[in-house]
Amino acid sequence: MKIVIIAPEQIPVPPILGGSVEITILAIAKELSKWHSVSIISRAHPRYPKHSFIDGVHIYRVPTGSPAKYLTHVKKILKKRRFDVLQIDNRPEFVRQIKSMFPKATVSLYLHSLTFVNSPHTSRAETLAGLRKADLIITNSSSLESRLSARFPSISRKIRVAWLGVDTSRFSPIPKTSHPRAFTLLFAGRLIPRKGIPVLLQAAKLVKSQIAQPVKVMIAGGSPTSKYARQLQSLSRKFGVHAEFLGTVPHRSIHRVFRKADLFICPSQKHESFGLVNVEAMSSGLPVVASKNGGIKEIIEHGRTGLLINQYRNPQAFAEAICSLIMNKPLYLKMKQEARQIALEKFSWRATADRLSHIYESDKALQKDELQNGDHNNPCHNFHEYDQCLGTTSGGGDQCTATDYHERHDLHECHGTEHGVQPERRQEEPDNGGDNDERSNQCCDAILQPFDIVHDWSCFDDDDEGTFDFFSDIGYQRLVDALIYG
Repeated sequence: MKIVIIAPEQIPVPPILGGSVEITILAIAKELSKWHSVSIISRAHPRYPKHSFIDGVHIYRVPTGSPAKYLTHVKKILKKRRFDVLQIDNRPEFVRQIKSMFPKATVSLYLHSLTFVNSPHTSRAETLAGLRKADLIITNSSSLESRLSARFPSISRKIRVAWLGVDTSRFSPIPKTSHPRAFTLLFAGRLIPRKGIPVLLQAAKLVKSQIAQPVKVMIAGGSPTSKYARQLQSLSRKFGVHAEFLGTVPHRSIHRVFRKADLFICPSQKHESFGLVNVEAMSSGLPVVASKNGGIKEIIEHGRTGLLINQYRNPQAFAEAICSLIMNKPLYLKMKQEARQIALEKFSWRATADRLSHIYESDKALQKDELQNGDHNNPCHNFHEYDQCLGTTSGGGDQCTATDYHERHDLHECHGTEHGVQPERRQEEPDNGGDNDERSNQCCDAILQPFDIVHDWSCFDDDDEGTFDFFSDIGYQRLVDALIYG
């Protein structure tokens, strides 16, 4: 197949410093190029030429400045070329124009989060139009699939799940020195309120008071505002925590930071669609202590590759999990081995590319069958525009009842319940984060119980992202201010 991947307009490929979507695009393209002809279209950057050929992948770079300007230049590159698959990452507003250029090709929308299907990035009507024009919609987790299906029920049958991966050769464990040193907790990611870094710092303070071994925190990542980074540093001093703020670390070097750590902490306070850093940590041989939300619980197997925290807004819950692994060395070493092994088995970029290749080849076969059967004349099956599904079809007078209902329902506020994961995903990827996981219970019954204690902060609903609470960006900033100055 001839495949082109259209990257968002904000960050070049390869990214200069970091950008999980752009990292993902290049890694998947390199693997797909072993079986297919693959190109990427990305924004231009002074450091890069207009065209590169990297590990079998052609990368074309075009001017940007706004999504509309970028798309105009993308279309110029696409013009007069033929593709079997056109994959658009994170930009539903690009789909309609691309599909009109390539009506017979498979046009897929690969969503890495819900950010760009929401205001202010796009309107609901524009999002819906793009989703309906896409032949396929790929999400990076079953959690994201469920949320997208709940908001737009009529497009749920087009959604497929393809987990992200990791370069398992670069993110790999190395033997640690035997001399005594501080037990190092690592956080990697943007320094923004929703990532929960104050929870980590307060948890480290509690751990420090409970164990004799020195504890150190490494924080790798930059902040959109220097003020917030300075406040976090002030908070670490107030708590008496030995914290090393590394700033923004280029992704090409971040694997070296993982190798210096003993345990990875992901205290996210809001929904995470996937959480690529958790896979990078596992591949590096690090157990992960993480918030039990979103796609994180599809990655971390509780009691096997790490520990999932139910009450993740309470620092004490994280402290108990961290202490349990520091004080139970056999369990800690077992989790290190399991984390690496699961990363190799489930989360390589080869596995991601295989999944995508299967999705696209299956879609091509389905399109061929529909053309042979004449099924392509049914507007309900092809998700034509809303006005084409109103009333009756021109042929036999049959009403487009199911599709018509769902599409009208999508145009208004969606009040439906979340759909479950696809049946094929249910079989392949059971939820190993719950209390019913027999392996987790057998592995560490004594450890699990404390994490189910109800704490004062449990009243906040992590799924209600539209309401104001202490863990909105503004409210969380107030909380940090109170911790520092209160």
